[in-house]
Amino acid sequence: MTPTETEPRHWPTAEHEELFATIASLRTPEEARRFLRDLCTRSELDAMAHRWQVARLLDEGLPYLEVAKRAHASTTTVTRVAQWLRDGEGGYALALRRRRRRRG
Repeated sequence: MTPTETEPRHWPTAEHEELFATIASLRTPEEARRFLRDLCTRSELDAMAHRWQVARLLDEGLPYLEVAKRAHASTTTVTRVAQWLRDGEGGYALALRRRRRRRG
């Protein structure tokens, strides 16, 4: 049996930690763009960008249905992003705060 069949998958794994450290080592948006384009499929990048758009719209205080309409997202996606925004590990909130500071 493989480890995933016999024991629960732990979060984060050493491989996750290595990936996070690598992403954190990137210095510019251009470096991040190049790395993520090599790492991810176009569909994966599109999905992440879509969830980020939903998070930004939710952060503006828009109602779920308006977010779904503007982002062309399902209400399920909006609800899922909202749950992580509210009850996740604070990553969305941190990134949103930093983006606001850079713009304002």
